[in-house]
Amino acid sequence: MITTQTNTITKVDAWIIACRPQTLLAAVVPVIVGTSIAIYSRSFNPVAAFIALCCSILIQIGTNFVNDLYDFLRGTDKKDRPGPRRALASGLLTRREMNLGIYFSYGLSFTLGMFLVYIGGWFVFTIGVVSILAGIAYTAGPFPLAYNGLGDIAVFIFFGFVGTIGTYYIQAHEITPLIFWASIPVGALITNILVVNNYRDRDDDRSNGKNTLVVIFGESFAKFQYIFFMFISYSILFVVYFTYKSSIIVFLPLLSFPISIKLVKMIYTLHGHELNKTLELTAKLSAIYGLLFAAGILL
Repeated sequence: MITTQTNTITKVDAWIIACRPQTLLAAVVPVIVGTSIAIYSRSFNPVAAFIALCCSILIQIGTNFVNDLYDFLRGTDKKDRPGPRRALASGLLTRREMNLGIYFSYGLSFTLGMFLVYIGGWFVFTIGVVSILAGIAYTAGPFPLAYNGLGDIAVFIFFGFVGTIGTYYIQAHEITPLIFWASIPVGALITNILVVNNYRDRDDDRSNGKNTLVVIFGESFAKFQYIFFMFISYSILFVVYFTYKSSIIVFLPLLSFPISIKLVKMIYTLHGHELNKTLELTAKLSAIYGLLFAAGILL
């Protein structure tokens, strides 16, 4: 056990912190939306959907472990960082333990994913391998995506297109225009989680050579990016309504719109540690929107 001045943290607690539970909703939403459209198109495969969910969560956990390790090694994460505590920077886990966690999470995801390859073919294998490699390359390797202004693009692609379309593909064995459009708000709102994270950490990132988009283009760009992704997410509902599913119920995600208005106000008025509230609510918005979108498709 690790004793601090305020409490005692067990190894189980340390691993939970390293998994970053608050980020795992981002791994769940693409699977929910992709599966809802599979059900709508009468292609639902519950076993494939469940394994896809497990793989998605495991890849996210593995990516969080890699992020924790390499941000620590690069000196980006410190004990006094404005965001939630990190396992290595806080001394809760060792480098060896974190490496074992990375191998375990990615290895189990790869093993489970072989069933999806069996039913979906080599295209699914490619999706899985590229997703794992992208998770590693996010903060590791000679050209880490998060340190070179490519983190936002990677998140949008892998949580939006790859996660949502991939979930649908392993059940329906096809890619349709509807699943393509549905993947955009998923990717956009999950990317907004990263936008808030990078906006909050911009000063530390700048001093540590982590060139996120907000470091490169400035605070105004980050705010515009955040609002733009909100706008795109709600605009897609009209595309779905007029093109694929002319039922008013498809606008269910509009019930979450007041949350997005609150979030825009927060990102313009809060600073430093206060933005942790914005980060948490942005993650919740992506989940609420995703659930309402799935319900609108199904109903």
